[in-house]
Amino acid sequence: MTIGCQMARVGGLLLMTALVATAGLAVADVAPGNAPYDGKFVFVRLRYEMSRNLGGGFFGGDLPWAHDYPRAEQNLSKILGELTHIDTFQGPTGGNILTLDDPELHKFPFAYMSEPGFWEMSEAEALGLRNYLLKGGFLVFDDFRGPHWSNFETQLRRVLPDAQLIQLDITHPIFHSFFDIETLDMPPMYGTMPTFFGIFENNDPKQRLMMIANYDNDIGEYWEYSDTGWLPIDLSNEAYKFGVNYIVYSMTH
Repeated sequence: MTIGCQMARVGGLLLMTALVATAGLAVADVAPGNAPYDGKFVFVRLRYEMSRNLGGGFFGGDLPWAHDYPRAEQNLSKILGELTHIDTFQGPTGGNILTLDDPELHKFPFAYMSEPGFWEMSEAEALGLRNYLLKGGFLVFDDFRGPHWSNFETQLRRVLPDAQLIQLDITHPIFHSFFDIETLDMPPMYGTMPTFFGIFENNDPKQRLMMIANYDNDIGEYWEYSDTGWLPIDLSNEAYKFGVNYIVYSMTH
């Protein structure tokens, strides 16, 4: 069954009824201020430093870790709250921005990193992220492709030196934690079919999935532009299914 046929069941209602269009497009500026923990689900975006000017090219000095901010988390949070009834923070920033070694990170079960191909960190940050993952945190890597894998894996080895990256298939519970996703075959965004990789506790696929990497993919891009008409609605809806499933899995495992 094609993605279009699958999403006919969910239909355009997923966007049309759950999303309120947000004004403006993505901006490089990052709004200050984080929401204090009060029991609500808060989307956490991880901020990292770069020792080199790696944010040029098409993005013209943009911050890679802030790509799709804040509209991606704003839109996903609206969908999450409407469809799951999870009490969700829906403030103007869409969520919180934290460093990898911020103690506040441990208050939130879900974290998201954009463009890990540009990711760099200190030893303190590596330790902070390691502790977060080992103590139950869940991390999504998104928006990276091709040669970006090398830096992604290098930095990840500093966090979890003995971890094994394992390619996931459709049978894994994360793809069925809320929506019953039927295929991982998403149209190529960067010329190569997307693949999904994960790291498990004790490198055991029967144990908790600690992180997922959307390789050769940019699911956050679909979230960001879902209410603009620039991207096919069936693909935006499919991207929301992945996002909601990731969050539900993070809160239940």
